[in-house]
Amino acid sequence: MEKYTQRDQLIELANKMFIYTDEQDWELLQKEVFKNEVHMDMSSLGGPASLMTALEVCEMWKTGLEGVDFVNHLAGNYLVSIKEKKAEVFAYATATHFKETAKNGRTREFVGKYKLGMVQTKTGWRINRFVYTLKYMSGNITLE
Repeated sequence: MEKYTQRDQLIELANKMFIYTDEQDWELLQKEVFKNEVHMDMSSLGGPASLMTALEVCEMWKTGLEGVDFVNHLAGNYLVSIKEKKAEVFAYATATHFKETAKNGRTREFVGKYKLGMVQTKTGWRINRFVYTLKYMSGNITLE
């Protein structure tokens, strides 16, 4: 078995968050990605930052993706800082949403940056802070 550096583990965790969200695997997001409580800040999309449970985060995202046929995140430009059992991962990412039946264009795209706070737990690294800053959106924003 290959041994991963802490940096590798942290980037892998960020990638799991994106992939499990794309696959709408809410169980794995709760089990392998998020700590039980997560400080969520998606205020750039509207609404306040708040402390949420992993289940609440997944329910919010599940509701937000209802009616969307496919989601695809592409992330990169990772910057990782580690201090003992805490870390922060910065990434640029795009999220493309596709809806087959949309009449005014079948895709919308969100372009932004992420700051993910992570802590080391008995079961590995987990995300305990999520900050998303939207740069811009394009395409059929409502997917109607």
